[in-house]
Amino acid sequence: MRATLETRAMPPVRPNRWSRVKRGLSFERIGAVYVWIAIVIVFSIWIPDTFPTLATVRQILNSNSIAGIAALAITIPFCARVFDLSFAYVMSLTGVTAAHFIAAGWGVAPSVALALAVGLAMGLINAVVVVVLRIDSLIGTLATGSLMLAFITLTTHDTPINDPKLNGPFAAIGQTTIGGVSLSVLYCLVIAFAMWYYLEHTASGRRLYAAGFNADAARLAGVRVNRLRFGSLLTSGFVAGIAGIVLASTTASGTPDAGTAYLLPGFAAVFLGATQLKYGRFNAWGTIIAVMMLGTGIIGLGLASAPAWAANMFVGVVLIAALAVTGLERRAIGSGQRRRGHLLRRERLPADAPPGA
Repeated sequence: MRATLETRAMPPVRPNRWSRVKRGLSFERIGAVYVWIAIVIVFSIWIPDTFPTLATVRQILNSNSIAGIAALAITIPFCARVFDLSFAYVMSLTGVTAAHFIAAGWGVAPSVALALAVGLAMGLINAVVVVVLRIDSLIGTLATGSLMLAFITLTTHDTPINDPKLNGPFAAIGQTTIGGVSLSVLYCLVIAFAMWYYLEHTASGRRLYAAGFNADAARLAGVRVNRLRFGSLLTSGFVAGIAGIVLASTTASGTPDAGTAYLLPGFAAVFLGATQLKYGRFNAWGTIIAVMMLGTGIIGLGLASAPAWAANMFVGVVLIAALAVTGLERRAIGSGQRRRGHLLRRERLPADAPPGA
């Protein structure tokens, strides 16, 4: 008995460096990275003349940076277990707003500031609907998104805003490149870093995760769950506004349905990102990994002249496969831990313990 008590009182042994590295590189933590590497190898063999080039790397980064910003826009609400189905419509609305006022003769700075304010206002409306009125976030943000779409159609008649003024300083926001890489890639990395720091290194970020995992327990612990959810929807509107402005700048136009194409890929990237680095926790860098992995496959299919339907099929197959393999890996690890726990429990039982104890 004394030996058992002394064993239990011993502090846990910290794993050595190799064990920590091995755990950090395990498939269960970065499975999407290994899938990403496999995709690169397949396309490098399939189309060796066009895919494994520096130009393709730049194309992947530039083509998926806005998708990354869009996915990051809903990462924070998901951490609080709040859906935001309106982020794509916020992108469209802010892009149209900026393009409209620039075409009307406003300067770039006030037009962009007004567009960002519109994005923040849409986040405020979502927060009021979901947190104050207590409407389910899935239904509430779908409804507000429909209202935004109706307002865009009412004001633009579904006609894109094209004006020579949009080709000046406004276009430079998204079209300027440094070494062949557009500034939108830098915007995406800055936002991802800010979100990572907030979630991992601030008390508010830890409280946000707590509110998402178990809202009732978080309330009992003194966490202001509603305030965090309110702020998460404000953040989503603001970041979606940034994505919409960068998108409008990249295309030098205000397209009424520009953001719609990012709705499903954004959700796919966020859910797949939650299986990376910190399983079960939505996180910024996991989202970026997922965006780049999916984007690499889509670019590769385009370079291989694959049919249009192949991209959608690729996204669906990769998502199912990655989530299924990661789930099997988790279940195998959990099963092993349960078996080890059962063996330890049997070893601690006295010799005369009844069967099945």
